[in-house]
Amino acid sequence: MIDSLKRLNIYFKEMYPIIPRLVLGFIVAMEIYFIVLLNQGVVDFTFGIQEIICGFTVFSFLCWLRIADDFKDYELDCRLFAHRPLPSGRVTKKDLKIFAAILITFTLIINLIFMPNFLFCLILYTYGSLMAVWFFQKHKIQKSLPMALVTHNPVQMIMNIYIISFVIIKYGLEVFTLHNAMAVFTLYFPALIWEVSRKIRAPKDETEYVTYSKLFGYKKAVNFVFIVTWMDIITNFILVWNLSKLSVIALLINVLWISWKFIEYKKDPTKYKIVEKVEQYTYIQESLMIATVVIYLLLNNPALFSSLIVL
Repeated sequence: MIDSLKRLNIYFKEMYPIIPRLVLGFIVAMEIYFIVLLNQGVVDFTFGIQEIICGFTVFSFLCWLRIADDFKDYELDCRLFAHRPLPSGRVTKKDLKIFAAILITFTLIINLIFMPNFLFCLILYTYGSLMAVWFFQKHKIQKSLPMALVTHNPVQMIMNIYIISFVIIKYGLEVFTLHNAMAVFTLYFPALIWEVSRKIRAPKDETEYVTYSKLFGYKKAVNFVFIVTWMDIITNFILVWNLSKLSVIALLINVLWISWKFIEYKKDPTKYKIVEKVEQYTYIQESLMIATVVIYLLLNNPALFSSLIVL
């Protein structure tokens, strides 16, 4: 037992640092939580165990996906990434299977007991389970990078719907609104952009590892990311338009900057790794979204503002 915990500690330090990812889980959950609330004019809210469980569920689900990916890619990782904890033998499959089983069971139980949207949690984990087994089409999906993207990437939207459904049910909000629809995509597009851009390389850097640049050429791959980036920013414009026009301007500047980086990369793919610029863009964008929510709350919720002054 002690040895297993030590091995798991090695795994999480390298592959999924628990504290930062737990914080990230709550940030993701609360960003969508407040975006939905504020766009329907709700500035008075209550925090309790349900919000904690919502954030934990995001963390837990993403953790499980990380483990599932390591199982799915085990053979490839043994060849190309042998230094990682699982292919190197520093953590065993049994360790991860036991941990994942406990984590999933605990997450489902607390959702069943405390959350009003357990059905959506069940849908999320059902989709995740199908992903873990390649939707029973491993022979087709594993060898096709585009097919893997199409079948796996929508999980971010389903996770968003889990969060949105909780907010709608708790506060009795309208279901079918433009802002709710945009909130479904708000973190999906950044995930899609990152997933594609991390598999774009300069011709001289290509290996046996399959990338989008190898399949379609780096220019076409960058063009795809460029288009999705503008789709992403349009959803964010809609989500923050009623909250802060200044944020719209800041988001526009950010997307113009990354657009220029895409153009530069197409001219010279050896200049930098495009995924690094995409990550910078995403960090700035999400920081702006979070700042918009926080500032709007401070300006429109006097009780919250007063409590912070007291602190």
